Amino acid sequence: MTSDITGRRIVSAVDGSISSVHAAQWAATEAARRRHPLRLVHVVDRSPLAHGRPVPSYYEALESDGRRILADVLSQVKETYPDLDAEVALLSSRPVHSLIEDSRHALLMVVGSRGMEGFSGMLIGSTAVGVATHGHCPVAVVRGQHPTEAPPTRGPVVVGVDGSAISDAAVAAAFDEASWRSADLVAVHARHEVKGFAHPPLHEWELKEPEREVLAERMAGWQEKYPDVRVRRVISTGPPVAALLENAAEAQLLVVGSRGRGGFPGLLLGSTSQALIYHATCPVLVVRPGHAG
Repeated sequence: MTSDITGRRIVSAVDGSISSVHAAQWAATEAARRRHPLRLVHVVDRSPLAHGRPVPSYYEALESDGRRILADVLSQVKETYPDLDAEVALLSSRPVHSLIEDSRHALLMVVGSRGMEGFSGMLIGSTAVGVATHGHCPVAVVRGQHPTEAPPTRGPVVVGVDGSAISDAAVAAAFDEASWRSADLVAVHARHEVKGFAHPPLHEWELKEPEREVLAERMAGWQEKYPDVRVRRVISTGPPVAALLENAAEAQLLVVGSRGRGGFPGLLLGSTSQALIYHATCPVLVVRPGHAG
């Protein structure tokens, strides 16, 4: 996620749940920090399968409730950031489709880890995969130690590195986020070798030459661009998800590519993504190629 994109906003999906309120506050902090406008979005699902065939007054009630939710969250955001440029939008469509379309003009899409009402089942199954995979900007899933707790504001930024183009985009975003936060960056490279066997963490000098070159090449250019960011490299031969979760236990942000190779196969396509979303104790930022510039 780059900071030199002007005229683009940070979008936060709100649905009345405490999780979405935390997500909106997190998004507001990002918007204020980067001096970008904030857009709060609520979606009324009008698809036939969502509510059967309700009478028009039912949709009117849903829209009225949506406007109330937006007003309440905007008021809370303004209490913290009174000068923030913020707007609200009530959309009527399928939630996943609406969020993906709204992400076309967004710098960042922010969602909570648990939803309700218009976002029932949000980030459980196909919804999370759809938004993270097809969004036109990075997608942040906000949560804390537990889904209903506020996200942490201290600690390092953690990023998964595997040498793929998607991983490169994640590394770029992670450096940018660490720089804005004045935080350390922890780069995690997982080399899952033998299934069923636990391996101790490796030191960089224990890696084969090609692996050392991958780490050096992926990090060197960005360290020159962000000399203020202190980087720590971690190499693990255990399962990638476990390595990421362990190193992100005290982090304020975990950055991953939407799909990886090598140490991170199928990232955010199936069980791996759900493990990170369900078990990470900090917000998870999902980046696709082209997102980071």
